[in-house]
Amino acid sequence: MIMFGAREPERAEDQWKHQLTRFAKENQRELAALAWGLFLERGESEDTLGIDLKPTPHFVYCPKKALEELNERVENHIQEILGIVDAHKPEQEVLIIGIGNDQIKLIQFQPEPAPPACFEQVGQDVDTLLGQLEQRLGQRLKS
Repeated sequence: MIMFGAREPERAEDQWKHQLTRFAKENQRELAALAWGLFLERGESEDTLGIDLKPTPHFVYCPKKALEELNERVENHIQEILGIVDAHKPEQEVLIIGIGNDQIKLIQFQPEPAPPACFEQVGQDVDTLLGQLEQRLGQRLKS
């Protein structure tokens, strides 16, 4: 299952969502490798991988407690996202929460091959992957 929206956003302030979707499509294998490498480093964790666009695009961890608190503040409007986070299977799929312009965007996809194989094929350590992907993300969001 790939949850990539293909439509161009109608509002200029939503352009970042489209660019983030394109970035994820273009870097599926590397994102899967990164997600699996971080999972191996952190083990079982309730944190979800995220991309924060401010002040410059960078990867972060989104603690489950922070997502639950946000859900309460927005009157349960992101309850569905919490369900997806709870059901996440890191050995099969990639889940990233994009954060920008006081909004969030969920990126979820099932790469082929699976994340453990992507990590092995890419053959880079987590720090190298983070640096490369953050640089590519910065370039994507400028265009």
